Amino acid sequence: MYLQVNGAKTYCYTGGKPFNPAQPTVVFIHGVLNDHSVWILQSRYLAHHGFNVLAVDLPGHCKSGGDAPETVEQAADFVAALLDAAGVQKAALVGHSWGGLIALEAAARLRERVSQLVLVGVASPMRVSPVLLETSISDPEQALKLVNVFSRSTLAPPPSALGPGTWVYGAGMALGRRVLRSNTAINVFHRGFKACDSYANGETAMRAITCPVLFVLGAQDQMTPLKAAQSLIGAARDSGKAVTVHTVPVGHHQMTEAPDDTLFALAKFLNR
Repeated sequence: MYLQVNGAKTYCYTGGKPFNPAQPTVVFIHGVLNDHSVWILQSRYLAHHGFNVLAVDLPGHCKSGGDAPETVEQAADFVAALLDAAGVQKAALVGHSWGGLIALEAAARLRERVSQLVLVGVASPMRVSPVLLETSISDPEQALKLVNVFSRSTLAPPPSALGPGTWVYGAGMALGRRVLRSNTAINVFHRGFKACDSYANGETAMRAITCPVLFVLGAQDQMTPLKAAQSLIGAARDSGKAVTVHTVPVGHHQMTEAPDDTLFALAKFLNR
């Protein structure tokens, strides 16, 4: 479905079900050079099991208009405006990678309006190598290849993700190219990476949130390694949050490389 958010047409995938204000809502936020489709299994399952789903294309990405966010903070403000546009008073936020930082910052700002927070493949700080930042401008195709090599730990996912025999590297390359081509005004690849690299509010935001937190982390993740999430986990625990840490035996794309494991952890947490 489409919503007008900050004056721009914004696309949200609802999992094949109409939006029902009486049901709890889950907002899914994608990472750099991704779109709503990376959440296809998780969002569709929840939509058919008692939840509203808003799997958003961030502004300036694919089906959504508007200016692509330059910072995590700008994107967090967009999430707040999205909830207002949808008429949602309270929602769970689920974010992957850059989307995880956005969800975290939004939860800190929205406080009691966020019922639960799920951070998938997250790190703080989320540093991006200078070489990758430069290559995302000078040679985006090469940068996309590097990201997909370091992000993946499998050649093909289990059947429940994208279908039997799906080549996850090729699918990731195709999606990245499509997202990059969807915005001819600016380079969303570089802008997203720069937003990740410059975000410095992770631990402060974690201490400010008021809801339970689930971390879904990849044991073989080379983009956001397990150790890079420990400061956020520590900040959550030190500030008295209810924290669950779930580790899956894959790389950075937990939703497609370990689709069932990721889904079951998410559904169990949201149904508490």
